[in-house]
Amino acid sequence: MKQYTIEPASVKDYPRLLSIWEAAVRATHDFLQEEHITFYKQQIPGLYFPAVSLFIARGDDKDIAGFLGLTADNIEMLFVDPIHFGKGIGKQLTQFAIAEKGIRKVDVNEQNPQALGFYQRMGFIISSRSQTDAENNPFPILHLELERD
Repeated sequence: MKQYTIEPASVKDYPRLLSIWEAAVRATHDFLQEEHITFYKQQIPGLYFPAVSLFIARGDDKDIAGFLGLTADNIEMLFVDPIHFGKGIGKQLTQFAIAEKGIRKVDVNEQNPQALGFYQRMGFIISSRSQTDAENNPFPILHLELERD
């Protein structure tokens, strides 16, 4: 597996991160309507990005291939550019979050079975479920925690 450099993101990275977010969401979140994507796309740079510690995965070509947003012990966002799917970037970012930042939890849209399967392979188990997302939309959320040794 190719290793990517993981480093803190800066505000100048926001446009690239937003393009990765949109491409990844369109590839994996088929339950979202266009108005939801538009709403979140408008909120992310000014509201969501500043609320988390952002880390980017940069390849040898210096392009950002994926990113991770963390708060306390929670992965708030993890997105990989679809052209880089299957290259281990999500795994490397998640391992970084666990080993270097002490992350123990992540929330996943129930309608995103790819993400659920990914986090389960990374050692997370479902601890609870919410009927709606944080904006009270009818998108159930699965709350996952790292399985204890």
